[in-house]
Amino acid sequence: MTQNSTLTGTPTTDTGTDAERDDLLEAIAKHRGLFRGTLAGLSDDQARLTPTVSTLSLGGLVKHLTSIERTWAAFVVDGPAPTPDVDWAGIDWADPPPEVVAYQDGFRMLPEESLEALLAAYDEATAATDELVRTTDLAARQPLPAAPWFEPGATWSARRVFVHLVAETAQHAGHADIVRETIDGQKSMG
Repeated sequence: MTQNSTLTGTPTTDTGTDAERDDLLEAIAKHRGLFRGTLAGLSDDQARLTPTVSTLSLGGLVKHLTSIERTWAAFVVDGPAPTPDVDWAGIDWADPPPEVVAYQDGFRMLPEESLEALLAAYDEATAATDELVRTTDLAARQPLPAAPWFEPGATWSARRVFVHLVAETAQHAGHADIVRETIDGQKSMG
């Protein structure tokens, strides 16, 4: 199968097999399903609750996972996006700058938001990611953005990005399970 390289726009031989793509899609679908299960039957008010010591809400987790899907899909296609220059250590948390408030709102379900709309946006983002898994050259690499948690000069393949999305979704499905159990005792397993 020949695809356009996301880095050069020139045809390349795709090194991802259909079986590998199916495995990636199956793994991420499993963890998305576990995550979605924690949201079944919730009202908007319940989705906004932050019943644990953290400030995580189920609606906020939906927003975060939607953002993660979109951000990493854009990375696969376009490479690293510019990041805001924020001095996280020097923030006045009583009056944070707008870019910090926007970042924080990515983890919060705001009063004007509905769980139904958040889930629709999540479904749209996951469908776009799935299409990339099906069509992108899995070996195509992009440079990681400069960040303290990435090794300088490191790159990730599209394959590595999709594996990261599986891990990220699984981690947040666990967070969601704890939050949901705290709200009304419902567990996704056990």
